[in-house]
Parts: sequence; structure tokens; C-alpha cells
Amino acid sequence: MDNLFSKYLNRVEETDTIRFTGEVIRVNGMLIESRGPQSVVGEVCSIEIPYSKESVLAEVIGLDGTTVKLMAYGETKGIEIGSRVTASGEVLKVGVGKELLGRVLDATGHAYDRKGEIIPETYYPAVASPPDPLDRKPIKERIVTGIRAVDSLLAAGKGQRFAIMAGSGVGKSTLLGMIARNTNADVNVIALIGERGREVLDFINHDLGPEGLKRSVIIAATSDQSPLCWLRGAYVATAVAEYFRDQGKDVMLMFDSVTRFARAQRDIGNTIGEPPAQRGYPPSVFGLLPKLLERAGTSLKGTITAFYTVLVDGDDMNEPIADTVRATLDGHIVLNRKLADSFHFPAIDILASISRLSSVVMGPVTKEVYAKIRRLIASYAQNEDMITVGAYKRGSSPDVDAAIDAHQAIEEFLMQKVEEPAPVRETLQKFGALVGIEIPEEELAAAESSGFSQR
Repeated sequence: MDNLFSKYLNRVEETDTIRFTGEVIRVNGMLIESRGPQSVVGEVCSIEIPYSKESVLAEVIGLDGTTVKLMAYGETKGIEIGSRVTASGEVLKVGVGKELLGRVLDATGHAYDRKGEIIPETYYPAVASPPDPLDRKPIKERIVTGIRAVDSLLAAGKGQRFAIMAGSGVGKSTLLGMIARNTNADVNVIALIGERGREVLDFINHDLGPEGLKRSVIIAATSDQSPLCWLRGAYVATAVAEYFRDQGKDVMLMFDSVTRFARAQRDIGNTIGEPPAQRGYPPSVFGLLPKLLERAGTSLKGTITAFYTVLVDGDDMNEPIADTVRATLDGHIVLNRKLADSFHFPAIDILASISRLSSVVMGPVTKEVYAKIRRLIASYAQNEDMITVGAYKRGSSPDVDAAIDAHQAIEEFLMQKVEEPAPVRETLQKFGALVGIEIPEEELAAAESSGFSQR
């Protein structure tokens, strides 16, 4: 009986009998200004549409005396001077629970897939603080992504946070899809922020499939929606991942893309008159990014392993957003357009990429192989022009000779088809064979058993 009425009792307890109201005095593009209601920044309000008797949810993004500045989650069509604005008394909260698995949510955390209402077990705030640094468990276990180049030369730990950085059309979303397909995390949380509308179903049907969807939650805020939806979609996805982490789960958070999160905050900042700082981005962007990214990682209860894509402008890896994200996260994977143009997929630039925890999660023999292969790749890259034009003479340098001999085998090892499986045991065996070293059984078994494994 308690279970039957619990959702109704919760709704009654949450109802505020005192409502503060105001009225719209100005609408300018995305910005809505009202006289009142009494509210705080981040509070959710509803704006009545007079002719339809419906309402639009909006969020307080600024205060100027008695003027409240709001931005709507949806269309502003129908809002007029004098439209009533009612404060909810709450910031955005996300209904969470096991029922979220297999569902697609919108930017406010409500059902987006026409499969019926989701009855939450509890609510999490969309905007929350990262875990206390002293409560973060050390990262010691490897995770398996099913990507040979990552599992060998960019080994990642359970609870690590990675950036996937590239210009447009180089394969960020495809790489993310490969990870989603190959990982065996307890729960996948997939945030599609500012992406094309067609990519939502594509990701579900081609990258996840029915079995993958059963243990996944997708949050979609597509490119046609408002910047506020992009911003809040990012927070909602992170809150959902935090809920499952608090249940003791190992969560894989895949976030595409953090650049559009930053652009959304830029648009909001420009709308309320915040001065631009770097390349048009206001200071608030560089304050919000670490607060979002630091929410992933380990806690006393579980882990969130996160992969964030970064769309760099003009392939400039040092542009402000890329630089801030790279400095905040625990590693980055750089995709190279030159490799993509030569049909080398995934187009991972090994020398430009790094995993800050690879030495922690690798075994001693694997570390030795890693060091040798990375030196071979670097030696070939430094002398590639001379080798290509035939100016290099064999015998001039043993290191360069060895790099030339191993180059083709290394390239073939690093290339992988989208549908091609790559079990970690097989990956490490081939990895060692490139330099004639056998990876011990104990290291193979440890890599196979720890973290996430291939389906």
C-alpha cells in the first residue's frame, strides 16, 4: 500500500502552497525579462502562454534590481508583455532511479522516447558539487575500451576522464560509438549535447543495439534546441551518472560534446551582457568547465569513467576550450585529419595523445613494450620526410632502421574497423609481438579481469 501511494505523497510534500509571481515586460530573442517574481539565479519558473493556456519552463539566468532575466527551455512563441511568470521555488532537479535504464531523456530529465512517464525513486540536483578530493579512491584498475590503440598505448583506468579532441569530420563520434559498443560497464550514460537530431536514433540503433540500450540512459539536447537546453542537458546527464555511481556501479559517461556546452554558456553570457574574454568566450565559461568535468571520476561508492569529445576550431588544439579541458582531465586522445584523409581509422595521433594514468594500470612488461613502441613511432615521425624522399641511408642510425622495419606492422596494429572486436588479451599479445616480447600470463589475466571488458 505504501508503495502504491508513495509517489502521490511525495508530490504533495513537494508542493509549495505559496507562489511568487511576476509579469513579462520584455522579450528580446532568447532573453525574457520580467518584473518579479522573487527568485534566485538558477530557479525554474513557468511562463503562461495566454492564448493556449499552456506554459513554458524557463530558468533565471540573471537579476537586475526588480528585473528578472530568464531563458526558456523551449520556444518563446506566444509569450507577450504581461504574461504571468510563476516561480517554482526550486532549481532544476532530476528524477532518478532504475527505471531510467533503456530510456531517452530530454534536457530537463523527462521522458523523450514516448514510452510513458518515468516514476523516479528520488531526485538529484542537476547542478551539484564534485566529490570531496579526499573521498576520491585512487585509480589502480585498468578499463578495457575495445580500441586497440587505446588499450595498448593509451591505457586508461577505471574512473579516469578522457578528452577526445579533433576538428569536424575526423571521427570523434565514431570513436565514441566504438567505445559504447565494446565496453561492458554496469551502466552507460550517453549525453548528446547540441548534436544533429538524426544522430540520436543512429546512436541507439547502430552503436548500442537493443542489448546495449537496456543498460544505458541517453540524454538528448539536439542542435535545434536553445542554449539553455544544451547547458542543462549536460548537467542532467552528469547527475544521472552520479546517481548510478552512488549505487556502487561502475558508470561509463560518454559526452558529445563539451564544446557545445561551452558555446551554450557563451551565448547565455553574451545575452545577459557578460564581457567576452578569450575568442568571444566570457569568463563564466572557464569557471563552469572544471565544475562540470570534476563531477566525474571516483568516489567512495563507485566510479564514473568519462569520455568527453572536444570539437576544436580549425584543428587548433590550443584554442581556449581545448586547452582548458586538456588541463582539467586525466588524459586526451587527439584525432589527426591527415591520418583520417589517408583512411587510417581510428585516426589517433599517438604522439600527441596521452593517458596520465597508463603507468599506474600497466604491468611492468607491458610498460617496457609501451616504451619501446612509442620510441619507434617517435623515431619514424622525426625522420619521415627524409625516409619518404629517399634521403635517409640505412645504417646511419640503428634506431631509425628499427623504426622503418616496424613501421608497417605498427600501422596495421593501430588501424581497426568500426565493427572489428579487439579483446584485450589478443590486443596485448599482438602489442608485445611487435617488438618480440611476450606479455606474461599474469599481466594478460589482470588486464582481462579488471575494470570493464568486451561484450
